[in-house]
Amino acid sequence: MSTVLETEEHQALRAAVAALGKRYGRDYMTSVVRDGAHPRELWNEAAKLGYLGVNLPEECGGGGGGMAELSIVLEELGAAGSPLLMMVVSPAICGTVIARFGTETQKRQWLPGLADGSLTMAFGITEPDAGSNSHRITTTARKDGEDWLLTGRKVFVSGVDIADATLIVGRTEDARSGRLKPCLFIVPRDAPGFLRSQIDMELHAPEKQFELVLDDVRLPADALVGDEDAGLLQLFAGLNPERIMTAAFGIGMGRYALARAVEYAKTRQVWKEPIGSHQAIAHPLAQAHIELELARLMMQKAARLYDDGDDTGAGEAANMAKYAAGEACVKAVDQAVHTLGGNGLTREYGLASLITAARVARIAPVSREMILNYVSHQSLGLPKSY
Repeated sequence: MSTVLETEEHQALRAAVAALGKRYGRDYMTSVVRDGAHPRELWNEAAKLGYLGVNLPEECGGGGGGMAELSIVLEELGAAGSPLLMMVVSPAICGTVIARFGTETQKRQWLPGLADGSLTMAFGITEPDAGSNSHRITTTARKDGEDWLLTGRKVFVSGVDIADATLIVGRTEDARSGRLKPCLFIVPRDAPGFLRSQIDMELHAPEKQFELVLDDVRLPADALVGDEDAGLLQLFAGLNPERIMTAAFGIGMGRYALARAVEYAKTRQVWKEPIGSHQAIAHPLAQAHIELELARLMMQKAARLYDDGDDTGAGEAANMAKYAAGEACVKAVDQAVHTLGGNGLTREYGLASLITAARVARIAPVSREMILNYVSHQSLGLPKSY
C-alpha cells in the first residue's frame, strides 16, 4: 500500500511493526484462540518496543505521539494476521481519557502501566436495554458520604478477565436539574460487587466478551475521572479514538485477507493461465484494494484532526472512517474467501474465521446505521427521526 502521504517517521514505524507482525502472524493468533489463551507474547513484545503506548504522553512513559501512530501499529499488526483488539480499548480509549481528563494521581497510577503494557484497562459502555442509545444508560452512581456507589449492568465488554480495571460509563444526578448526566469511573477488577460472566460467542477471538453486574460497587471519590460536569466531553474524547482504531482494525484485517487472495490468484491454475488473469477474479480484488485505500485515507484524516485537537472535525471523520473501513473489510474478506473457493473455507488457509470477525468492524462500537444517522444529522443537516 502507498505511504507517500506519511512522514518518514510514520513509514519507519509502519515497517517496524509490519516486521514484528510477520514474526507472529495468523498462525500464532489462531493457536492462541485454539488454546483459549491470550496473545501475551505479542502484547509484551509490542509493549517492550514502545508500540502500545505510542499515543500516550512522554512524561507518563508513552511515545508522545497520537492516534496517527497508534492506528499504524494496529493496522500493520492486523495486516500481518495478528491484530491486538485490546489496543482499541486500553491505550486508545482508556489511556486517552485519563491522559486528557484524569487527575495527576490517576495519570501517575495508570498511564505508565498502560504505556508499557503491564496494566490493561477495559471499557464498559454498552447496556442490555440501551444498545446504541447512550442516553438510555441506566448504570447510576450515587454519593454515599465521600464515596460513590455504582449500580447497573454492561454487556459486550472485551477483556475484563485480563484487565486490571474497567472504565465504566455511568450516570450521576445533576443536583440542579435532577437530570442524569454521564460520568466515567475506574472500577478495579477485584472491587466487591463487581461481577462478570463470559458471553458465549460464535466469534473466535483471543479477547473474551463479558456481561458485567455492578451491585452497589463502592468506589472512593478519586475513582471518578476528571470533572463530574464534563462527563459528555470526556466520553466523546474516548469514542473518537475508538472509531479510528476500529477503522485500523478493519483495514488491517481486510489487507490481510486481500493479500492471501492475491497470492493465491497469482499461482492457482485451473486452465492455461493463473486465475488472477481472469477479470472476474481480478476486478473484485482491485475494487477491494481501492476501497481499503480510501478507508485508510479517511482514517488518516480522522487521526490528524483528532491529534490536532479538532474534536468536532475528528468526530465526523472518525465515524466516516469506521463506516468505510467496516464495509471495505467485509467486502475484502468475502472476496478473498470467494477467490479461494473451497480452500477459502478450510482451516489450512485461515480465511473462513475472518468471515465472522469482519462483521465486528460493521457492528462495533457503533452500527453502520447509527453512523449514517450521524452523517445525516451532523453533516447534512437533515431532521432526526428519533
